[in-house]
Amino acid sequence: MNGQNKILITGGSGMVGSFLKQIMPKATYVSSKDYNLTSEKHVAKLFFDHKPKIIIHLAAKVGGIMDNINKPAEYFTDNVLINTLLFDYAYRNGVEKFIGILSTCIYPDVFENYPMKEEDLHLGPPTKTNFSYGYAKRCMAVQIDAYNKQYNTNYNYLIPCNLYGQFDKFEDYNGHFVSVLIKKIHKAKENNDDNIMLYGSGKPLRQFMYGLDLANVIKYYVENDISENLNVANPEIYSIDEIANIALKACDATHIKIKYDKTKPDGQYRKDVSIEKLKKILGNDLKITSLEEGIKKTYKIMQKEWKKK
Repeated sequence: MNGQNKILITGGSGMVGSFLKQIMPKATYVSSKDYNLTSEKHVAKLFFDHKPKIIIHLAAKVGGIMDNINKPAEYFTDNVLINTLLFDYAYRNGVEKFIGILSTCIYPDVFENYPMKEEDLHLGPPTKTNFSYGYAKRCMAVQIDAYNKQYNTNYNYLIPCNLYGQFDKFEDYNGHFVSVLIKKIHKAKENNDDNIMLYGSGKPLRQFMYGLDLANVIKYYVENDISENLNVANPEIYSIDEIANIALKACDATHIKIKYDKTKPDGQYRKDVSIEKLKKILGNDLKITSLEEGIKKTYKIMQKEWKKK
């Protein structure tokens, strides 16, 4: 490829974008502070200003489970506009490589055979709790496949599982579960509380991946000019309750008990995905941080940050 100065990364101030900055420092990073990607005028200016040859598209409207339930129209409309405008302008401006970053929430809500493979994507609707967001992101996969078929482009998408890390948001309404959990445990330790409260029953199964692991896969994709559509995930699959207990151990807080607010929704029961294709392509270059080790790393960094405030 033509060097990192030709690479444009949207959502550059988010978690994955922040991890990418550490390993791809010469790429150009933009965020919602720079351009409103729901506006065609802003998208046109983005391409006029930067003239990228490679785009890594991370930008999206994202939020927690309750925000998704309460604002389905916003999550659908904003994400469809962002993806459709950016992708169409990428094609019209001769972008050579486009990597769209999706989410495992685009997969069917209920499936017969887990973990789900890439070809299972359209075999059922997304889960109801983030139905609008899931379909909006799935639309992007459809758009990429359609352009590749009609225009012979070489674009692709990656479908990561749930993420966490020190660059995430840590509040209930906008953070990923593991990051929010780390903050809850930290607060409980500070306040000498003997318990933390989590939503739902603790039974749903999840895969959580340290954000740097996804960033490394993206970097490998660019440097090796790969164009397969692939799942990217930590093969560890745990229940929410198991994840919470792993986090307590990693944060040196096993004395704290876990309580569940069963009036709150569980969300999708499971959505674990297969990474067999990813393993074949990356081989020994695929490095996945264990959940316990990733939480330890994140907590160690965030402890220092929270102490400053």
